[in-house]
Amino acid sequence: MKLEETDFMEAGQGEKVVLVHSSVAGAKQWRSLMETLAGEFHVIAINLFGYGDTRAWEGDGTQRLRDQARLIEPFLPSGAGRMSIVGHSFGGSVAMMAAAEFRTHVRRLVLIEPNPFYLLHKYGRSEAYQGAVALRDVIKSNGKAGTWEAAAEVFANYWTGPGSWDAMPEDRKAKFAQALGPNFHEWDAVMNEVRSLADWRRDLPRETTVVIARDTVRSIREIVELMQQHIPEWRFQQLERGGHMAAMTRPDLVNPIVRSALA
Repeated sequence: MKLEETDFMEAGQGEKVVLVHSSVAGAKQWRSLMETLAGEFHVIAINLFGYGDTRAWEGDGTQRLRDQARLIEPFLPSGAGRMSIVGHSFGGSVAMMAAAEFRTHVRRLVLIEPNPFYLLHKYGRSEAYQGAVALRDVIKSNGKAGTWEAAAEVFANYWTGPGSWDAMPEDRKAKFAQALGPNFHEWDAVMNEVRSLADWRRDLPRETTVVIARDTVRSIREIVELMQQHIPEWRFQQLERGGHMAAMTRPDLVNPIVRSALA
């Protein structure tokens, strides 16, 4: 990828830290964390395909995590320089792939509620996997039909709890449904990957921190359980509350953990 093909926000000076946002949110989700880190790091928050001014995913081709990870390539430090990557939810899955692809440049990795759903299937977590499959099917079927509000209702209630959609103001519902479009292709990336946890253990930094909320959704909880079982040398941090969207709704809890993990 070329630099001009990836839309981004940046702040600060020092060693680079690339931030990768979750589905629907875009780079703007990181404003608070950027303020926290800018005094020590050169912070770059990228927009994935279909967010900000980064072009939408083209055509009907199946998206892969590697495709999204390539958006980070223009920001790699020169020579023997090192950087860190932070990713939330879908951005966590992209961050894993980017850290593996560009491993010689990556010093530290922070994964906040990462969602590589395919691991649930690969390691026999059938019930949690089927819950993710059901959500994917809702997004795919409504996306093809153009009924994005119906998809957005199920998406919001899955990630932030029953009744979340009904509690949302009408103008926010419209914006949320419109922003959900890129998620149609993102499901292919997190469902069709093939790397095992042994592969991730080999290719990702030993200095990897995984952040999860105690009250998160089952699928994410079981993904992190698998990581703990297979890669025990990683650092695991649990929030007592905040749910899957804690990176945005509870920056007071998440930001200090991220800063400590990067220090």
